[in-house]
Amino acid sequence: MSEVKIKIENLYKIFGPRAKEYTNKVKSGIDKDELLAKYNHVLGLDNINLDIKEQSIQVVMGLSGSGKSTLIRHINRLIEPTEGTVLVDGEDITKLNKADLLEFRRNKTGMVFQRFALFPHHNILDNVQFGLSIKNLDKSESKDKAMYWIEKVGLTGFENKFPNQLSGGMQQRVGLARALAIDPDILLMDEAFSALDPLIRTDMQDQLLDLQKNLKKTIIFITHDLDEALKLGDRIAILNGGKLVQDGNAEEILLNPADEYVSNFVKDVNRIKVLKIGSIMNIDGNMNESNPSVMVDESIENCLPTMLESESSLNVLDNDKNFVGVISKNNIAEILRRSKD
Repeated sequence: MSEVKIKIENLYKIFGPRAKEYTNKVKSGIDKDELLAKYNHVLGLDNINLDIKEQSIQVVMGLSGSGKSTLIRHINRLIEPTEGTVLVDGEDITKLNKADLLEFRRNKTGMVFQRFALFPHHNILDNVQFGLSIKNLDKSESKDKAMYWIEKVGLTGFENKFPNQLSGGMQQRVGLARALAIDPDILLMDEAFSALDPLIRTDMQDQLLDLQKNLKKTIIFITHDLDEALKLGDRIAILNGGKLVQDGNAEEILLNPADEYVSNFVKDVNRIKVLKIGSIMNIDGNMNESNPSVMVDESIENCLPTMLESESSLNVLDNDKNFVGVISKNNIAEILRRSKD
């Protein structure tokens, strides 16, 4: 079990000159619309409590105005909370002084923005080296590190080009390389791929997952796209009106949505493509040597051909080839039925 890297507790954010005065009104039940209509203050976050595991990808999603970008900016304190704490490795960053906060941002966090945020008059190498330059590395070491990450994101040969000479997807690779070059523990990605064309976006998602296998960073990824969330997230936190309405893995959110808001989010998802065998198998079943076997973390979709060839059930094995359960045609039929409801 991974350790908790980031612990967010009782976090409130109200935008307006008298924010602290209205926190108790929010605690008493005033929602976002009422706070704006009566008091001309905007509710950004309403009592957020969230544990983010080390070396995981935590997706935060919701509709526009749900508070997801506000939340991510509290993790590196680009936004000051109205009330609450943000603990990183047990240290409350809301209490850091200016010098310590600067050090925290330089060494602990990297950020990738939706609109790339590259320096247009600097070439790609200089853009990637930017974060390293403020760490006072010598030029040779800085260049070597930058080139390493340029290669990692597939841009070798483009280091002397300028941002306007690159496609949108390539520019976002530069942004990713720049964030990774400082070797942060935490990578903050705010709608990082949403401005990209669909095919390029898919490619960037795949690249991020491939990089994460080796990097094992703690990544907080903001998106409004459920397919992207399901593909990337070890866990998915869903916000609505500044409130955290559900946090869980893909299976928990698809099979047990917390409320109507979440249900509406997931209603059009192709469940057999997303859900793993382990989420619907029967752990009380007995192994039958004559039945075919499938892996516990394989998608239901990938197992359909094997199931159709089988007369009864399939044995389910873990990664060490140990028997862990069975899955029947009835299990899959139930998921298919629920997908149509």
